[in-house]
Amino acid sequence: MKIHTTNYFDTFIEAAEDTKASCGIKPVSKNGKKTIAEIQYELLINNPYQFTSDDILFQVFAWKNDLTATEYEQARQQFFSKGQPCLRTSPLTKNYGFGIHADSKGRIAIYGVETEQYAQLQKDSNLTKVKAMRTSRK
Repeated sequence: MKIHTTNYFDTFIEAAEDTKASCGIKPVSKNGKKTIAEIQYELLINNPYQFTSDDILFQVFAWKNDLTATEYEQARQQFFSKGQPCLRTSPLTKNYGFGIHADSKGRIAIYGVETEQYAQLQKDSNLTKVKAMRTSRK
């Protein structure tokens, strides 16, 4: 079975062109339930450069599907047996004003658009820059 990946290396995913956020905004729960954005935010803000994109996307999937730790290995293989949308489609980059930096090992961290780190990553000529997907069509 072929395994697909969403991991980036030495890349900076900039916030979407049409984001309404002028700074990084912490996502909140809706109707008492954690949102995808909130789960991604908590994993990344509390653990910078500890997870890859694949790790984050699978953790959200596992949480949404109430998987137990014993189900992870098989479920992860099945999850990545087909292509998955990458973090360019993350609500953090589209709606909440964050950029995502992937280091040389594919581990990621988030930075609000208002931060000095975000500006430095935008200027770093050693990184590949990609924009997050737009929320709306042009």
